[in-house]
Formats: sequence, C-alpha cells, structure tokens
Amino acid sequence: MQLSQLTTEQRNPHSYHLDELSVLDILTLMNREDAKVIQAIQLELPNIEKVIQQTIHCLKDGGRLIYVGAGTSGRIGVLDAVECPPTFGMDPEKVIGLLAGGLNQAHAKEEAEDDASLGQEDMKKIHLQAKDMVIGLAASGRTPYVIGALDYAHQIHASTASIACNKQAKISQHALLPIEVNVGPEVLTGSTRLKAGTAQKMICNMISTASMVRLGKVYENLMVDVDVSNEKLYQRWLNIVCQATNCTLEQAQALYEPSCHQAKVAICMFKTGYTYTQAQEALQQHDGFIKRVLKDQDKKDITSL
Repeated sequence: MQLSQLTTEQRNPHSYHLDELSVLDILTLMNREDAKVIQAIQLELPNIEKVIQQTIHCLKDGGRLIYVGAGTSGRIGVLDAVECPPTFGMDPEKVIGLLAGGLNQAHAKEEAEDDASLGQEDMKKIHLQAKDMVIGLAASGRTPYVIGALDYAHQIHASTASIACNKQAKISQHALLPIEVNVGPEVLTGSTRLKAGTAQKMICNMISTASMVRLGKVYENLMVDVDVSNEKLYQRWLNIVCQATNCTLEQAQALYEPSCHQAKVAICMFKTGYTYTQAQEALQQHDGFIKRVLKDQDKKDITSL
C-alpha cells in the first residue's frame, strides 16, 4: 500500500486553512478532532479486551509485556513501560519498551524504523521467550522494524498483538491479536503524534492498567503496590493507607516501617490484626488480592464463633 493511501497520511478537509486560523480557532479545531479518538477506540474495545486477557495470562505465567515501536509510537510504548514500576510496583524487567534505534531511549535514529532485521535483533537482545507478550505499535501500520520484531516473536511462539491507526494495516497480518483504530486524518497532515498518538497512548493506558488491576495490584481504585521512591510518593502511600482503612495519618505513619513500606501489607495488617509475616503469607496465598484476604479472614472469624 502506498503511504499516501493511508488514512493517517491523508489531508483533513476541516483543516485546509489551518495556516490562516487564529490560535483559538486552531485549538477549537484540534479539540473537536481529538474528541473523535474516544469514539474510534470505543469501536475497538472487544479487540483491546482480547489483548489484555492474553497479557494477563502471560504475566501470570512469568512472562513479560513488551512494547515495540518506532518514532512516536515507540516512545509511547516506552512511556507506558517506565510508568509501571512506580505505579504498580512492577519489576522494571517485566514491562519493557523497545524503541527502534535506541533501546529504552527517548531519542532514537528515525531511519532505524525501516530495518526489519533490527527488530528481530532487538527481540533477541532481550532474550524473548514463548511466555512473553509482544505488542507492536505503528500508527501507519506498516513499520518494518515492528513487523520484524513481531515475526521473530511468532517464530518462537510468543504472544503477539499490534496497535495501528489504519484499517487493513499490514502490521495486523503479523500479529495474532490486531487492534486497528481509525481516528481519521490529522489536523496537521501526517503528524501522527496528534490523534494517532493520543489513541495509542490511551490504548496502552488501558492495557497496562486493566492488566495490573486483574493481577491484584489495585484495591478498590487505589494503587496499593505503589513504589515509594520520593517524598510525593510517600505522601501518596500515607493517603492510600488512610483511604483504604479509614485510619488516622498517625496510624498510617506507624505502619510504614513495620509493613516494609508496602501499602498492601499495611492495609492487611490494620484490617486483620495480622503481623507483617502473616499479612505477607495471606497475600501470597490469595495472589495479592486484598479483598480475598479480608474475605478469607471473615470466614475464619465466623467459623470460630
């Protein structure tokens, strides 16, 4: 398919006179076009769900979630990957973002995206395994680097998915679970950092967040596996424990050291009266789900009556 035939490369009839608009008119136009992203993603929710279900399966099996892309698409994958450790307490090696021409770097060689063999080599460098989940991101849906990575993943029987912003995308033929979200032509022709980039970011948000929720890393709507690495995150830790238990700030502070800085453990200790070791063992027994720990203790309390 010729590049000019792709939706992401076509001219948007609503912005033909973009260079003549006032700043407010430009903003109004962009805002109106951005609203189409949400509608386009809604149509793809069933396919996104399939990707998330497989991602959960892979992570439970000890595999990794690996985003791979070039340019803006690759940077979006890297961004989502690097946010998982502080937000969900994930091992940095469990969610990885690979960027063509510069592994895990914000600045990469743009020409690297045309090299399919480089995509394969980068998969080999991270010792890709069959239990891993590889998600290829390409707004155009034709990036050779990403296709090369997906083809190698397929060869070793790893799970594969793709996120493209064109229908009937070439990349979809190289992934077991393709996502194709059509956001329409960009306000600035071909600038896929705009609507296409927004769509990819939103879908990555869905994949990582929903996966972590189903892995027990969220209690109610609180990030109970938050990694405390600075003062802001310490204050968030205290707020999370207070909100989850209705304890006082002083009580939350008193739990910080005994829980070894683990909000999930602190919550279980406060709500059950368990020691650190007991809370840890209970969480391990129930796959990290706080509600399962509390429900199990309620059953024990009823039985003991």
